[in-house]
Amino acid sequence: MADEKSDEKEMEKREEKDEKSREEKSWDEKWRRDPISAIVWAILFIWVGVVLLADNLDLLAPWLDNLAQSTGLTFIGEMEAWEVILVGGGLIVLVEVIVRLLMPQYRRAVGGTIFFAILLISVGLGNVIGWEVVGPLIFIALGLSILARGLFGRK
Repeated sequence: MADEKSDEKEMEKREEKDEKSREEKSWDEKWRRDPISAIVWAILFIWVGVVLLADNLDLLAPWLDNLAQSTGLTFIGEMEAWEVILVGGGLIVLVEVIVRLLMPQYRRAVGGTIFFAILLISVGLGNVIGWEVVGPLIFIALGLSILARGLFGRK
């Protein structure tokens, strides 16, 4: 009787170890099959670090002023670090969407990603451009994400 209980416990422990091993393998496998996500996350973290460092060293404001003058988009000069982070993050995520649509081996549903990208950009520009413009952009993004899912989603 005692032997049966110890055998059951040992089997349960082995099954738990096997399950953890499978989860780890599937996680590694996921990143190997989809390096785009890993690259995008790395670029996002690097972007946040670069912007915060530039802001802490008082390099961000002059750079934004120069960019605003050269492009004629005066609102750029009024942006704060977190607004720059959100807008840049949204643009990085939009590049991910474009890559996924152009490269069939990395293609997957991008509707939610489009919505997330436009949401980041909209929130980043909200205080600079005004919420009367940004609010409708969020609804447009939601519509585009639904449309993208319908057109490019897996069938």
